[in-house]
Amino acid sequence: MTRQKIQIKKIENTAARQVTFSKRRRGLFKKAHELSTLCDAEIALLVFSATGKLFEYSSTRFAISFSLFYYALALSLGLVHMRISACS
Repeated sequence: MTRQKIQIKKIENTAARQVTFSKRRRGLFKKAHELSTLCDAEIALLVFSATGKLFEYSSTRFAISFSLFYYALALSLGLVHMRISACS
């Protein structure tokens, strides 16, 4: 059996949207970690939820500083309205 393709559009059900966001965020962070490990790449990844909550991944300390800079920039532009909350 093969997986069915899904139509890419906004999920209207709030609970289902949150579950999908959480699962896909974890998958994206896993792929970023794999890419940094396999290819010795420096990666900084910022993900903002619909509520403005920040989730970040970085492969080095330098990348963490870089991602925090972009978070501060987003705050100053009014793109984010919530406090920092890191995801492990």
